[in-house]
Amino acid sequence: MNVEEIAPGITRIESDLGSRFMAQYLLAGTDRTLLVDTGLAHTPDEALRPALEHLGATPDLILITHADLDHCGGNRRMRELYPGALFACHERDRHWIESNAAMLAENYLWHEPYGLDAPDEDGRRDMLAQLGGDAPIDLGLIGGETLGLGADRRLEVLHLPGHTLGHVGLWDPEARIAIVIDAVLLDGIYDRGGTKLIPPRYYDAHAYRETIRRIRALEPELLLTAHYAPMDGQAAREFCDRSLTYVDEVEAVVRQGRDEGEVGLRELTERVDEQLGPFPEFTTEIAAGVRSHLAQLM
Repeated sequence: MNVEEIAPGITRIESDLGSRFMAQYLLAGTDRTLLVDTGLAHTPDEALRPALEHLGATPDLILITHADLDHCGGNRRMRELYPGALFACHERDRHWIESNAAMLAENYLWHEPYGLDAPDEDGRRDMLAQLGGDAPIDLGLIGGETLGLGADRRLEVLHLPGHTLGHVGLWDPEARIAIVIDAVLLDGIYDRGGTKLIPPRYYDAHAYRETIRRIRALEPELLLTAHYAPMDGQAAREFCDRSLTYVDEVEAVVRQGRDEGEVGLRELTERVDEQLGPFPEFTTEIAAGVRSHLAQLM
């Protein structure tokens, strides 16, 4: 675990996620404290509680940016540890975040009928264990809300769809800091040694492009994500540009496959992996973007 104040009032809590890492963020104001994401089921006890105790902080509000197991798997445990905290997420991701069964079936197994690889029974049990159990959300967001942490800090909730339909982030207009977590995913997620592991997943190619353009247009001076190091302004612009290029490249592969008469989701997913990967982990997540591009092209 690595705990670092990377900007005034913003602490980054980084922990291992296999051979890569994930980060949650604690934002402190004069009136209240906000935690962004809860990690996996074990993250609260292994990383978040020790970090919060070290900082002498208790979260009043816990914002879940989107429905993925490494971002909301700690919800139930955090509710037990901090019963006074309110939990918030976007309404479009709320169903998956509140229900582990729905998350597993609709976010991680939807592609199984297409012949794409899916977790076996042991894998499914492991994913459910990492999700940590059902937990309710207190506040449903739609984007555009303002969160006041005190007279010194007011944050805007950004609706950043694409990766999931209800992904949200935070924008601090005074400090020009954007916390976007997984809303933009470069050309893949890398391990600590720089090896590409996981493809960018997006369910809506058009929305994902618009999200990337929106974040770039903000011209943040500091861009914060879950699986990449913090980025200054120039690095943030390059990050967004490379992310857009990846989407264009996936669309080109899908278009070529369609023109050659190949429209099967499995086959096109394999084409993208061969030409833009390889992605040794969560390869089938390519299929979400492929399906979206097919729908637009057809």
